[in-house]
Amino acid sequence: MVTSTILTNVSTFSLEDWMQNPPENTEWVDGQLVEKNGVTLKHSRIQLKLGSYWINYKESSGQGGEVYTEVPCRTNKEGRVPDVAYLTPELITQFGEPAVLPQSFPLIAEIVSPTDLAEDVIAKSQEYLQSGCEEVWLVFPENRWIITITKNQRLVFTDSEIVSTQTILKGFNVSVDELLG
Repeated sequence: MVTSTILTNVSTFSLEDWMQNPPENTEWVDGQLVEKNGVTLKHSRIQLKLGSYWINYKESSGQGGEVYTEVPCRTNKEGRVPDVAYLTPELITQFGEPAVLPQSFPLIAEIVSPTDLAEDVIAKSQEYLQSGCEEVWLVFPENRWIITITKNQRLVFTDSEIVSTQTILKGFNVSVDELLG
């Protein structure tokens, strides 16, 4: 996740417009087009690592599906772009690969930037869960925490611990040190 700036020169743009052709580095939030910014080298490195780990695992485990980075989806009321997302084979069959997934991805990771507010990050994870997501990973590089959130539980993993998926991409795990190192 990265900080956002409201784009003030867009007056007639709507969520439906965003769904058809989302401008790069934007989300649709609270009825406004906002620019995502604040990506750091560390943020980008962790995003690539986690996406690669999920790809390798879904292939080696035979679970299939697809892993994406910076890919748009619609929640119940917003247009979002998770840092890393996994789409199950069943949902690929159901939706194909539209410009914007019409619901949240089943498994989402947000890499939290130093400028993100905790309340905003937590609210975003709840928004995902209310829109079809089954599991959210909040990755805090600076604090070296990974929080996994499902509808029924919240788990916190720190240095020297192994974080694992809870409901989607079953069986995947990685050490916090390896992912954040």
